[in-house]
Amino acid sequence: MLHVVHHPGYAIAMKSGGTFPHDKYALVMLSLGESGVPMTVHEPEVMPKAWLEAVHDPDYVEEVVTCTVPHAKQRRIGFAIDERVSHRSQLSPGGTWLAAKLALKHGFAANSAGGSHHALADTGAGYCVFNDLAVAANRLLAEGDVSRILILDLDVHQGDGTAALTAGRSDIFTLSLHAEKNFPTRKARSSLDIALPDATGDDAYLDALGKSLRQALDQFAPQLVLLQAGVDAHVDDKLGRLALSDGGLQARDRMVATEARRRGIALASTLGGGYGADRMAVASRHARTILTLSETIGQA
Repeated sequence: MLHVVHHPGYAIAMKSGGTFPHDKYALVMLSLGESGVPMTVHEPEVMPKAWLEAVHDPDYVEEVVTCTVPHAKQRRIGFAIDERVSHRSQLSPGGTWLAAKLALKHGFAANSAGGSHHALADTGAGYCVFNDLAVAANRLLAEGDVSRILILDLDVHQGDGTAALTAGRSDIFTLSLHAEKNFPTRKARSSLDIALPDATGDDAYLDALGKSLRQALDQFAPQLVLLQAGVDAHVDDKLGRLALSDGGLQARDRMVATEARRRGIALASTLGGGYGADRMAVASRHARTILTLSETIGQA
């Protein structure tokens, strides 16, 4: 049985177009439903303000909650923070936390949103408002669900916000595989960064992932992997540069799930990046990632 965390508030109808696909969360669920895989959908609650403030600056949290984010920060984020976006931004960390709790019980679970890895302590950035990965990890550790978490970031863009927010922690290991020349221009320092050249392709990518992932899992020995499973490394992605094929993405996801299953480590995935004019094609890539992870873990 596939366990997916989703809330109707994830998807927002926008009057004007833009690079960020606010409706893709609903399209991902549509694609998962069309797969015919048995699925249980779990609805998250907003992440309590105290847990957001444990990672983000309280003044910034207040700005988002009250929809008073300064224009300069909204520009850095990439869209306006109205009541709908504010609500989603509080739901998404709750969804990642719930997916992690479900993964600890079932082996794997997916949040149909999340992966907001560019958000920093006092501002959002790059279509990210609150850093659900850092917030969820901090809460899980503080409440004693686990004692070590690996945040594995496979988005084509470096997880700079996650790296900055978790820097110096011995209970969180951040591993980021990303395009060296892509956003952000100024990279943060993860526990382990693997910066790849443009047009890396399937074979070189999978080789780099296999070596770095096995190193992190064996040396750090996490009890939970929080996966930022962006599909923007795909060759057809509007913002990607690594040129992975459909088969390459599937092999990536199968590798991650296989290594986690082999060690008995729970795995929770978040959506991450995926961009293009054909929104259904992007949503289908996200859905295939979730299905591949679930099938490899042995749920479906």
